[in-house]
Amino acid sequence: MPAYRLYRLDGAGKITNAEWIEADADEEALHHAKLMLDGTPSFELWERKRLVARFRNGIRLG
Repeated sequence: MPAYRLYRLDGAGKITNAEWIEADADEEALHHAKLMLDGTPSFELWERKRLVARFRNGIRLG
């Protein structure tokens, strides 16, 4: 099962927290990430060295 890393970001884009997520696929990992965020609008989700999703102020950038 792939391991994903969820990075919470502050307003300047700096990492404030990081957590592991285990999921079978990207969409499942993204779903779990959104449940864990508690309204944090900026975050990145990575699977090893691959960026899965990037959100800034609630808008998906990648």
